Amino acid sequence: MSTDLRHDDESVPAVVTGGGPGAAHAVDGGDPPPGEEPLADRDDDIVAAAEAEAEELRDDNQVLGTPGPPVNRRSPFMIGLLGAAGVAVTYGLVQLTVVAASILGLIGLALFLAVGLEPAVAWLARRYLPRGAAVLLVSIAIIGVVVAFLGTAIPLLTAQVEAFVTNLPTYVTQMTQHSASMRRLDERFQLQQTVADLVKTGNPSLTAGLLTAGKAVLTGAASTLIVIVLTVYLLFDLPRIRRLIYRLTPASRRPRAILIGDEMSNKVGRYVLGNLLTSLIAGVASLVWLLAWGVPYPFVLALMVAVLDLIPVGGSTVAGVAAALVALTVSLPVAVATVVFFVAYRVLEDYLIVPRVIGRAVEVPATATIIAVLIGGTALGVIGALVAIPAAAAIELLLRETVYPRLDRS
Repeated sequence: MSTDLRHDDESVPAVVTGGGPGAAHAVDGGDPPPGEEPLADRDDDIVAAAEAEAEELRDDNQVLGTPGPPVNRRSPFMIGLLGAAGVAVTYGLVQLTVVAASILGLIGLALFLAVGLEPAVAWLARRYLPRGAAVLLVSIAIIGVVVAFLGTAIPLLTAQVEAFVTNLPTYVTQMTQHSASMRRLDERFQLQQTVADLVKTGNPSLTAGLLTAGKAVLTGAASTLIVIVLTVYLLFDLPRIRRLIYRLTPASRRPRAILIGDEMSNKVGRYVLGNLLTSLIAGVASLVWLLAWGVPYPFVLALMVAVLDLIPVGGSTVAGVAAALVALTVSLPVAVATVVFFVAYRVLEDYLIVPRVIGRAVEVPATATIIAVLIGGTALGVIGALVAIPAAAAIELLLRETVYPRLDRS
C-alpha cells in the first residue's frame, strides 16, 4: 500500500509538467529534445527556402513571381474596410476640390485652350514640322501676339482710364444736360456731388479702390501666366494624355471611344479658334465705329467689346450698353446710333460671321445654348460661360452616339 502511494506521488510532477523527456525543456527553456532544430534555425531554413524559390522564378523570367490567391472581399471585415475607405476617399476628394477650386479652374481653362490650339499644332506637325517644333512655334506666336497687344494697349488704356476718372464729373454733368432721366436721377441721388467726392484727391474710398484694383491686376497677371505655362505643357503632352484616357476604356470599345473622343476634341478646337476670330472682328469693328464718331476712350471700349464677345449669348450686349453710355457724353443721337450699330452687328455676327467662321463645329440648339451658358456661368463664372457651349456639344455628341441608339434598341 505504501509503495503504491509513493508511486502516485512521484507521478504527479510528470502529469503537471506535461510528462516525457521534453517537459523540462518546456518549463526550463533548456536545449530542445534530440532530433528537433532550434526555432531560430527553423526560421532561417524557411527564409532560405523562399529565397531559393524566388531565384528559380527569376531564372524562369518571372521576376515578380506568380500572384497568390485573391483576398476574400466578401468577408465582413473587408466589406466594412472598403466601405469606410470609400467614404474617406470621397470626403477627401470633395474637400480637395473645394480648397483647390481656383487652381482647378485655371487647369481646366488651360486644357480647354490646349485642345483649342491642337488643330493648328496638328496641321503644322502633319505638313512641315515635328510636333515639338510646331508646339513651340504656335506658343511663340500666341505669346507674341498677346505681348504685342498688351504693350500697345496698356499705355493707351492707362492714359484713357486716368483721363476718364479725372473728367468723370464733367461727363456726368454733360449726361444730365442731355438727358431728362439723368437730371431726375441727379436731383434724387446727387450724382454729380457723389462722383466729385469719389474722384477727389486723397479720398480714402478712391485709395482703397485703387489698392483693390491693383491687387486684382496682380492676381489676374499671375493667373494669366499660370494658364499660359500650363497650356504650353499640355500642348506638348496632349497626345500622351489622350492615349492615357483611351487606355482606360475596355479593349472591345476602344476604337469607338477613340473616334468619339477625337470628334469631341475637333469640335472644341474649331470652336475655340472660331470664337477668338469672331472676337477679334468685333473689337476691330467697334474700334472703327468709335473712332469715326469721336466717342471717348475708343481703345478701352474696343478691348472690352473684344473680351466680352468671347462670352456667348450676352457678352457683346453688355459691351454695347457700356459703349452707348459713354457715347451719351458726346450727344444723344451718337448714343442712339451706337446702340443701333451694336444691335446690327450682333445680328450680323449671329447669322453670318459665326456660321461661316465656326461652321458646324457645334450643333447645339439655341435653347440648350442659353441653358448651358447660364449653368456654366453660375457654376464657374466666366470660365464656365466660355466652355459651356463646347461642353454642351460634347454631351450632345455622346448622347447621339451612345445613349440614343441603346435606348432605341431596348
